[in-house]
Amino acid sequence: MSQDSSNQKSRAANPPPASGAWFENMDPGDRQFFDLSPDRPFVLEGGSELLKPQVAYQTWGNLDAAGSNAVLVCHALTGDSHAHGEAGPGHATPGWWNDFIGPGRALDTDRFFVVCANVLGGCQGSTGPASINPANDQRWGGDFPVVTIRDVVRSQRALAQHLGIHRWMAVVGGSMGGMQALEWATSYPNRCGALVIIASTAAASAQQIAWSQVGRQAILDDPAYQAGHYYDSEPGNGPHLGLANARRIAMIHYRSDEEFDRRFDRHSNDPVEPFRLEHRFDVESYLDYQAEKIQWRFDANTYLILNKMMDLHDVGRGRGGVEQALKRVTCPSLLMSVRTDFLYPRHQQIRVVNGLKGRVPVEHIDIDSDNGHDGFLTEPEQTGVPMGEFIEKVAKGSIA
Repeated sequence: MSQDSSNQKSRAANPPPASGAWFENMDPGDRQFFDLSPDRPFVLEGGSELLKPQVAYQTWGNLDAAGSNAVLVCHALTGDSHAHGEAGPGHATPGWWNDFIGPGRALDTDRFFVVCANVLGGCQGSTGPASINPANDQRWGGDFPVVTIRDVVRSQRALAQHLGIHRWMAVVGGSMGGMQALEWATSYPNRCGALVIIASTAAASAQQIAWSQVGRQAILDDPAYQAGHYYDSEPGNGPHLGLANARRIAMIHYRSDEEFDRRFDRHSNDPVEPFRLEHRFDVESYLDYQAEKIQWRFDANTYLILNKMMDLHDVGRGRGGVEQALKRVTCPSLLMSVRTDFLYPRHQQIRVVNGLKGRVPVEHIDIDSDNGHDGFLTEPEQTGVPMGEFIEKVAKGSIA
């Protein structure tokens, strides 16, 4: 029996749940919950309303008496509030930025109060499509409204006030997290002491929107999607195929041709001959592995909402364009680019650098990695060390 056949039998015997979302009857793990707007609807940028929304978040370290040592870490598309920590009850995977957060690391929790919140529209504790809509006591499903980066930042601002933080010492993020960081400094310049933006952009490009669209379409075309109302489906009957294919598509542009050639080349654990469609090259098996994992820890509706959120990202919307909007930024900023990132290429970060140059202290660093866009997650030495040095200068007031 081939390895693929064995894996197929295992999946049939242990099918994934209809959604990999965290639900209110599950162990909260290290999550804390903030009631964002308990007394009135939270009005989204597009005009829709959320009733009694909540934000799930985690913290590490201690806030000083002045509330001046807080760092906000913003997560990317399939991330969540569990940026640091172990896998365990309530957390299916270890912290997604463990190499960057913790005692003695770039975001030193012995010195800084580090906060990470699951975004609105998420599926790991914050109000999203898998949450119950208080208006009808049903899960939102496909009726959940479009949420923007600006909506997320507004929710984080309210969380900051709840935590006693008037001004973040720094706001840090990669990819979708970098979009949030830049929006923070654009929307609330007086509340943002410094920026660290990795592999991100000031506005989604046409090619990024195109990649997003095919991923969303894979989910929408899955018959098990059921217009987004699949939460009562039995294990194995959710929109797993669509979500899996969206993840396969994404992994191709998250990584690079250079890395794929280094890791996989044309190798195959299966004999190539006799030729057959079910044969798998190693790179195909890797995509299958990533596709299977996402089904257990994420939600198809949330993928649609957050993916669209990234497409809508444009700091220049309603502000006279990107360059005009960047004039709102008043804090020291560090931008980083990954050499092999063809999803968020270097010129997009340089656009932000050029828009800030001459008005605020700004630095740019190139990360020499063949990991493509995912280099913002995988290079603690090249990324974490300069980030830590930059934040150290901010903390000491030696850059302003």
